[in-house]
This record gives sequence, structure tokens and C-alpha cells, in this order.
Amino acid sequence: MKIDYNIFNQKTAIDRFIFAIKNGYFVEAHELLEDDWNYYKKQGEINKALVLKGLINGATALALFHIKKKEEGYKKVWLAFEKYIPLLEEVDFEEKEKYYEAKEFLIKLNKMI
Repeated sequence: MKIDYNIFNQKTAIDRFIFAIKNGYFVEAHELLEDDWNYYKKQGEINKALVLKGLINGATALALFHIKKKEEGYKKVWLAFEKYIPLLEEVDFEEKEKYYEAKEFLIKLNKMI
């Protein structure tokens, strides 16, 4: 199924990411944070980049479980989410509450598995 990317018209990447995971677009969610992830890596803001890596891996893990039906892959990738997401406590993001919202929603979805 080809997706119309025009549905991701939210203001920021984290807003688009939240919309995607709340609507089951786990594969697309992965792509929506990649530019920010690369930006923070290039700027040397490693912990911010790792937080985004955690969120990206959370969405990827759910895609592996729900879409690809690869439970072993899901388990391995979810560990990366768990590894990096605690760094959210140590970084400053504009509208940081949205990153917490994304984190909590991914955890909620994971608990339903």
C-alpha cells in the first residue's frame, strides 16, 4: 500500500512522528525523525541524537512486530529504545513535552504486545 505523505502536515518533525505512531504508521514514523537525528549528530549534540535514535527504534520495533511479523527483530530493536530513551531526562528540546508524549505512547503500544 502506497501512503500519501501529505497526511504528515504537522508543524514539526516530532508532531509528525506522534501523528504517525498514533495512527499505526510505524515505518513512516522512522523516516520522520531521521533529518533531526542527522542534524543533532552533525552538531555534536550526541545525547539529543541518541534520544531520537531511541524513538526511531521504538517505532521500528513496532513496525517489525505489527507489519513485518518479525518478533525476534522486534525484541532486539526494542532494546535500543530502552537503552537510549532515558537520555531524554538529560537533554533540552524545544517543546520537550512532545518527546515525552512520543515516549509514553510507544511504551503504551509496547505493553499491548
